[in-house]
Amino acid sequence: MNENKIVDLLVKYKQLTFIVVGFQNNHDGYSNIKKQARWFNMAFNELKRRYNFNNFKAVGHSNGGLIYTAFLENYFNTTSNRLIRIKVLMTIGSPYNFAETSNRPTQMLKDFIKNRKKLPSYLTMYSVAGTKNYVADGIVPVSSVEAGKYIYQGAVKHYTQITVTGRLAQHSELPQNNQALQLIEEYVLNNNHRGRGPAPRN
Repeated sequence: MNENKIVDLLVKYKQLTFIVVGFQNNHDGYSNIKKQARWFNMAFNELKRRYNFNNFKAVGHSNGGLIYTAFLENYFNTTSNRLIRIKVLMTIGSPYNFAETSNRPTQMLKDFIKNRKKLPSYLTMYSVAGTKNYVADGIVPVSSVEAGKYIYQGAVKHYTQITVTGRLAQHSELPQNNQALQLIEEYVLNNNHRGRGPAPRN
């Protein structure tokens, strides 16, 4: 049923072009994230050659958000991309500090913070965390997702942290969570998006 909701969302926005990039090797670890960021850059170069686009919006689930961060900091800010803008980035359940539950930053988080000035300053970024018990989504600690603020806040135009709860708030189910789907529709797919954060909810 939840898969049908995703299909319904894509059908509703059928005038848009959706491109999904996935990796057969989806292992964790910083060395693998760096490798996949290089691979994503290769895929991105082929996509821009083939489709000749000048802007895009992006959603990254889990390690996908880490790959996008590494890509934006290390590959996107090049002369060949000077006419391409990433308008919105939404990451969902992305463990910016891996499984670390203390305030101790991992090497990856240190590197992301060190290179944050390379992020597009015009970017609107949403970081979505899921929680089953207000501590973690079953895999990723909420504090690790929230560590994204040390990377993006103040480095991009808009940064918003959002937490979703309830049914399907477990890590692997987050892309099918009703709240997460609503956020994707409202802040990524909706062409009327103005780069503002979500309205306060009671």
